Amino acid sequence: MGDLMVFSHLRWDFVWQRPQHLLSRLAKHYRVIFVEEPVSSTEEREPRLDVHKSGRVTVIRLIYPVEKNHWIGHGDAVTQPVYEELLSVYFATEGITDPMMWLYTPMALSFAQKLGHSLLIYDVMDQLSAFKGAPVELKDRERALLPLADLVFTGGYSLYRDKSPFNPNTHLFPSGVDPDHFASSANRANYVIPAEIDRLNPPILGYFGVIDERMDLDLLDAVAAAHPEWTLLMLGPVVKIDPDDLPQRPNLHYPGMKQYAELPAYLAHFDVALVPFAINAATRYLSPTKTLEYMAAHKPIVSTPIHDVVELYGEVVRIGGSAAEFCAHIESALAETPSERTARRRKEDTLLALHTWDGIATRMMAQIQNRLESRPRATFSLMGKITRTGKTIPAAHGD
Repeated sequence: MGDLMVFSHLRWDFVWQRPQHLLSRLAKHYRVIFVEEPVSSTEEREPRLDVHKSGRVTVIRLIYPVEKNHWIGHGDAVTQPVYEELLSVYFATEGITDPMMWLYTPMALSFAQKLGHSLLIYDVMDQLSAFKGAPVELKDRERALLPLADLVFTGGYSLYRDKSPFNPNTHLFPSGVDPDHFASSANRANYVIPAEIDRLNPPILGYFGVIDERMDLDLLDAVAAAHPEWTLLMLGPVVKIDPDDLPQRPNLHYPGMKQYAELPAYLAHFDVALVPFAINAATRYLSPTKTLEYMAAHKPIVSTPIHDVVELYGEVVRIGGSAAEFCAHIESALAETPSERTARRRKEDTLLALHTWDGIATRMMAQIQNRLESRPRATFSLMGKITRTGKTIPAAHGD
């Protein structure tokens, strides 16, 4: 069993998505250590690592003392050297030498430069530089990381086309699904309706996931206004936008974040599942995981024209580019005949079989093994650089 050090911009206990799905499976074969971004604290006197287990995965975060709470992340000039030093001590204590390093954010490149590794993997799940509040250095860090990575995985076709010119070892792995987790949601009789939505009037048009700058709030407002007889149920945490900016109508509901284990009970009571993202820079490379999760429950899906949704699932997902089209597709979904439903489900089953998290994790492991077998291990020079197979990664602070 090898060591897999993962550096992520996401918290392990946040919305259960691509990192959690993949790494919980890879942890059956590797010792997976998930390194989160630092957390500032006004109560700590000295920086320390908070280490805890979540299933098979070890989760680490740096707790850093500050006088006032403020955001800090991977690559932060003040906390990064401290994090690297404490992780070096952790490596020595745990007997970790030359681990494989798996990055979800280019801002963590310094860890690879300083701590050493046998393999460098970059799993691109989003175009992070397009997100609200992204560090200004992120684009430059990614330009440096892409050609240095031994493997680049991408979570969708749009990301693959964007990253593959910079690294010949780029592989397309669209996000997947655990079909068994959501299959029982196809029959609402399998679940007692959750109390907080028990009094909502059907039909229920549902969404689950993060609610942030990618959401088309104008579309939600227009749909709710045009059809007050429909209930729009928006499950998920509100992130990076002011909750006061969310459209407010009697038939629009925001119950907040639900745990992954809770989602099937809510999904069972969706009449139509929604992917209501805006078409903007933040969604240009988006490949929403929830599309397949809705599909596993065989709910009719209506989406805005997100590139990867159209390309991957356009055969079964209804696509509406305007509020009027979106509403028309919802009406069509609600009026679906039994024969139309049967034909759709047949196509969905084919797609689901191609995109399971189990299958994706297995294929990723094969790529990892191939790269490990085809290249020499990393070696360190006295100049503070990592040299291997014609590649040199400069030390973070120069020679």
